[in-house]
Amino acid sequence: MKHIAIIGAGTMGNGIAHTFAQFGFKVNLIDISDASLEKGMATITKNLDRMVSKGTLSENDKENTLKNISTFTELENGVKDVDLVVEAATENLNLKLNIFRDLDKFCNDNTILATNTSSISITQIAAVTSRPDKVIGMHFMNPVPIMKLVEIIKGYSTGQDTYKTIETLSKALNKVPVEVNDYPGFVANRILMPMINEAIETLYNGVAGVKEIDTVMKLGMAHPMGPLALADFIGLDVCLSILNVMYDGFKNPKYAPCPLLVNMVAAGKLGAKSGEGFYDYSENRKAEVVSSQFIK
Repeated sequence: MKHIAIIGAGTMGNGIAHTFAQFGFKVNLIDISDASLEKGMATITKNLDRMVSKGTLSENDKENTLKNISTFTELENGVKDVDLVVEAATENLNLKLNIFRDLDKFCNDNTILATNTSSISITQIAAVTSRPDKVIGMHFMNPVPIMKLVEIIKGYSTGQDTYKTIETLSKALNKVPVEVNDYPGFVANRILMPMINEAIETLYNGVAGVKEIDTVMKLGMAHPMGPLALADFIGLDVCLSILNVMYDGFKNPKYAPCPLLVNMVAAGKLGAKSGEGFYDYSENRKAEVVSSQFIK
C-alpha cells in the first residue's frame, strides 16, 4: 500500500493525512471545498512546524511530508487508483452511507474502504457496497500524529486478508493496532462516553463544579485530562452523537445523554472548536470555566 485517500480535512482527517504523509505514503486529501482543504493543510503545516521546533522532525522531513499530500474537491478524482480510502467525514450515518456507495462505484475492485467512525456500525456501512469483505473500521485517536492506538473494527463480513493488511499498515505508521468486533461504540467509546456522560450528570446535578470534577479525575484517577475538558476537546456534538448511537444500539438507559449535554449542543456550545463548552476558549479567557444556566 503506497497511495492513500483521506475523505475529510477536519480534525481527524487532516491528522490522518499528516500521519500517512509523514511515513512516506502518497496522500490524496479530499473535502467538498477549497476553503476546508486550505484550513486542513494550514493545520497540518502548523503541527509539522511544532514538531520541528521540538526537534522531533527535521525541516527536510516536514517539506517531504507536505509534498506527499495532494488535495481534491472531487471525490471521483481523489479516489482514482488508490490502494486504501479512509473516510473521516462527519459522524452522520446517512452521510457515510452515501460516501461509501460512491466509493464502491469510483474505486478499483481491490481498493480497501476504511472508516474512521467512532461508533457507527461497520457492518451497516459495508452493506451498501458490493465489497463488504473489503470494508473495515480504522478508528484513530485524536491527535492522530501523537496517539498510538488504532482500533481496527471488523464488520460481520470483513475478510481476514483485509484485517491483516490494515493491521500491518497501522504498524507501519508506528501505531498499535487493536482488533475490535463491531458493536456500538466499539471499545474506546463504549467505556469513555459513559464516563464523560456521568461527569456531565454530576455537574448537572450540582454535586461539584467543572474545575472540581476535572481535578478529582486528574489527581484521584491519574487521568491526564479531566472528563469535561476532554469532552470539550472531542466536541460535545460528537459526544452526543456517539451516546445516541449507543443508546439506539443497546436500548439501555445508561447510555442516554445527559439533558445538559443535549442543551449545550442545541445552543451551539460544542467545546474548543466553537470557542465555548464547559470552558471558554476565547483568546481573552484562556480556557476559563463557563458557568451554565442549565445546571440544576
